[in-house]
Amino acid sequence: MTPEDHAQAAADLLTAEKSRSQIGLLTLRHPEMGMDDAYKVQNAIHRAKLAEGRRVIGWKIGLTSKAMQYALNIDIPDSGILFDDMLFDTGATVPAGRFIQPRIEAEIAFVMKDALGGADVTRADVLAATDFVTPSIEILDTRIQRVDPETGKARTVFDTISDNAANAGIVLGRERHVVDAFDLRWVGALTFRNGEIEETGLGAGVLNDPVESVVWLARRMAQYGQSIEPGQVILSGSFIRPVECPSGTSIHADFGPFGSVDIAFA
Repeated sequence: MTPEDHAQAAADLLTAEKSRSQIGLLTLRHPEMGMDDAYKVQNAIHRAKLAEGRRVIGWKIGLTSKAMQYALNIDIPDSGILFDDMLFDTGATVPAGRFIQPRIEAEIAFVMKDALGGADVTRADVLAATDFVTPSIEILDTRIQRVDPETGKARTVFDTISDNAANAGIVLGRERHVVDAFDLRWVGALTFRNGEIEETGLGAGVLNDPVESVVWLARRMAQYGQSIEPGQVILSGSFIRPVECPSGTSIHADFGPFGSVDIAFA
């Protein structure tokens, strides 16, 4: 892809987000598209949002579970950018029409007190840089069609990365824990939709340990000259499958002693 292709794809995705109207698969438009192209499109969206006055509040890590990696035939996670207008309070209601096809995932969020970056970041570095961990819900949306209606071709990881790793919102719980207060591999969630249990999972589903997910992110960002800043939120990756959230949905994620998170969709 050319720089002009990256810019056009980013512009189309931004228009899709604002108009609530999906675009076709970028991988059909650009069969030669690769991982670097996908992140260049994402970075073009990043620059455009900053120019519009948005502020980066953190980063998300996706595709951390083996099940999702097998489904997309990849062997590495992906990442996306969290902006200030994506943050919702627990217990809030998402306005009708805010998203196209919202889904949610349950995750452990890290909030950082120190900067973190470099190709040699270690687990100990992540633990030292973390202010606290908290339960969270990530709201996903897709500005790209999941399946092309004419060919039946499904979107690939390159489509998803271009689309800011499908990120749309973040809901943090009220509970704050020092990072070593729990064995995060054993922190799990019971996720309810409209009062019925939909999904369960454990933190170990995230690269065997959510801390290792943050290590991966810091090292990947270093390849692009980026780093995690103090105060930023890191969504470490989902340990449940995405739960569809059409209008009228109420979500309750019960993390047991770790806390809980709630969000509703008008």
